[in-house]
Amino acid sequence: MRIITICRFLASIGAGGVLYLTPLIFNDLSFSATEIGIGFVAAAFAGTITRFSTGVFLDKGISFSLPLRIAGILAITADLFLLIASTKQIYFIGEFFLGAAAGIYWPSVELAIPTCCDKNNSNKGFALARSADALGITTGALIGSIAASFNYIRFIYINEAICMLILISIVQGISFKSLFQSSNKQKNHRKEERLYTKRKELNDLLKLIAPILILSILSTGILSLMQIALQLDIANGGIYRPGINGKWTTWIISFQLTLLPLIQWPIGYWLTKRNFIYGFKISLLSFSLGCLLLSLSSLFSNGIFLLIIALIPISIGIASYLPTGTEAIFKVSPIKYKGLGMALYSQTFGISFLIFPLVAGKLIDSQGNAMLLWLIISFTCIVAYPITNYIERTRII
Repeated sequence: MRIITICRFLASIGAGGVLYLTPLIFNDLSFSATEIGIGFVAAAFAGTITRFSTGVFLDKGISFSLPLRIAGILAITADLFLLIASTKQIYFIGEFFLGAAAGIYWPSVELAIPTCCDKNNSNKGFALARSADALGITTGALIGSIAASFNYIRFIYINEAICMLILISIVQGISFKSLFQSSNKQKNHRKEERLYTKRKELNDLLKLIAPILILSILSTGILSLMQIALQLDIANGGIYRPGINGKWTTWIISFQLTLLPLIQWPIGYWLTKRNFIYGFKISLLSFSLGCLLLSLSSLFSNGIFLLIIALIPISIGIASYLPTGTEAIFKVSPIKYKGLGMALYSQTFGISFLIFPLVAGKLIDSQGNAMLLWLIISFTCIVAYPITNYIERTRII
């Protein structure tokens, strides 16, 4: 578990700057919000492909260290493209490789946690891992903010490449035993099993985890908006709220990310003592309140202060959702389909990044601000709240 936590911390240091500050770089190059959103869509498309294939291979019992090394190599490739990108084509290519790396990384590193933990302590393992993620992302964003202060914000790509090289060296030669090898040996001896039976099992799996997936698409969609729409909203301004230059925007983003490591472990640990449905409910209410405040901030000349306040409930929502979603999908999925279940769950990140950034870009370009975007998201969270009741009626395995 110590090695996995270190790996997640390193990966998050690199991702903290790249994911949250990339929109500012290309906004300064006069890319439209839609064009920046299309880059995130390219990343999501690549991640959608690699997430599913990674989940299938993990269910076959491969070591978690192999996909982590592959993800690191792809991330470094993406960083090299983004470091020199000045055209839309190079930007899209870099985002594509970045998404492919994320699609391989996340199912692997999430499933490595219950492998390294006692079965009854997996929820604490997920909370610890999410705390490492939050601390790493904050560190990466702060590094990016400092780099922006020296007018070299693209250092974030060099920083991530260095982190990935260290990660690759750490997992090199280490074999994480798969949690699912024994199950797969049994499957290999059941070649006479008929195809329709497998289809039925997969349909049952989808029905079982569907409420979790729906809520996860919304929650990860909000995460994607924190990585693109929030930066553009701050930089471009609202209806009456003036825009802020890029350097100050990076520090506001860093403030929001600094909240995460401060509250991630306390909230994550607190939620381990409760049913994961409770975590979904807290996250939806927090997201709704935070997005409503973001929307209202557009109406005031001093709305930047209301925007900063809005980042507090949004951070609570993120800290509540991240360990909750992972723990829920792991507990609900049958043992021999946990790899596939985790891959499907990880696909929600890909699906949300396919939809939300592009829609956000279109709305911001058409409206000139993000007020309507945040209002729609706030209302959607309230509408989605009753779905949590359907999770309570699912069968916990």
